[in-house]
Amino acid sequence: MAPTLRDRRWIILGFLVAAAIINYADRQVIAVLKPDIQREMGWTDGDYGTLASIFQFAAATGLVFAGWLVDRLGIRSANPVGVAAWSLAAMGHALARTLLQFSLVRVALGATEAIGTPMAMKTVSALFDADERSNAIGLSNASTNIGAIVTPLLLAPVAALTGWRAAFLLVGGAGLVWVLAWGLAVRNWAPPSASAATADAPPKTAYRAVLASRTTWAIIGAKALSDQVWWLLLFWAPDLFHRVFHLTTAQLGVPLAIVYACAAAGSLFGGAASARLVSRGMTPVRARLTLITGAAVVALAILGSLGASGPLVAAGLIGVTLAAHQTFSVNLFSLIGDVTPEDRVGSVTSLGALFGNLAGMGIVALAGFILQAKLGYAPLVGIAGLSYLAGAGWLWLMLPPGVRARAAA
Repeated sequence: MAPTLRDRRWIILGFLVAAAIINYADRQVIAVLKPDIQREMGWTDGDYGTLASIFQFAAATGLVFAGWLVDRLGIRSANPVGVAAWSLAAMGHALARTLLQFSLVRVALGATEAIGTPMAMKTVSALFDADERSNAIGLSNASTNIGAIVTPLLLAPVAALTGWRAAFLLVGGAGLVWVLAWGLAVRNWAPPSASAATADAPPKTAYRAVLASRTTWAIIGAKALSDQVWWLLLFWAPDLFHRVFHLTTAQLGVPLAIVYACAAAGSLFGGAASARLVSRGMTPVRARLTLITGAAVVALAILGSLGASGPLVAAGLIGVTLAAHQTFSVNLFSLIGDVTPEDRVGSVTSLGALFGNLAGMGIVALAGFILQAKLGYAPLVGIAGLSYLAGAGWLWLMLPPGVRARAAA
């Protein structure tokens, strides 16, 4: 009897981890290679900020349709279709010669990469039982940071030797190799049973009720205020090290690796700490809000980065902030399940991700105009440091009184 996808779920999880790494490498390569591309293409900081904003808008728009597409295709087809689509879009950057052409391929990359999150969540939900699922999601979430670490370490030297266009071909090609490996791996594996594939599918719910809920807007606001910092640093941190500490493209690897290694650690810590607090008798809501509030305070570390004695110290301070971001994010996602009716969890999660991307679109565009106006990174670092306190405050303010009472229990 042929094994099923469910029987090979940990191998499938390995594929998801690899896809997440490729996904983040595809989106970050333009940030790592910005100085080289900007020099050749003659971009202004405003041009680059616009490109980053276009990507975010396309990703946000793609989120509206990505979940529907994944549901229609199923996990066996959605995974290779998604990875192939964004890999081809990444390779298209090597052919771009004008700002308009770059804008078009950034739209294509953002729209196709939007499939990554619903694709991973549907696959995990279909193949893993509830007692395994949190660990699987935690590993998948942490793996995105590996992509952000690998990109500067591997692609900066490649670009130095062969030019920046080859770097886009390399990351896109890695995705196509992934698609081939997936096809070879799953061709003889049967799909999961109908019950396993559909047991976690949420019943349909009216968006009017979702949008009328204070809880929904509490999550949306906290997600938007926190996610904007993640997107700001993903697209602009390499430039910060280049501009403030005068690092070349080849020298960016170590500081960026430090930053995103800290972020990965924060993701693992955030989930483990929450589980630990609950196991010791704290209510889930109180555990999540306690860690969210604590992370918001820790995130202030970035405020010292511009005055740091060197790039590695600055990387440590920025890394602490992104570790706090991941702790904030993991517990915010966990909080959705604690305070939202089961039939609304998927909708609230999607809306949070959508508004997080829209906020990211705004901040990366604003960064370009602030830097073009010669105001430096101080205003942006100030926004980044204070955003988490604003997000935690918004959450406490907007959550219904009954939920806050559970946090005080």
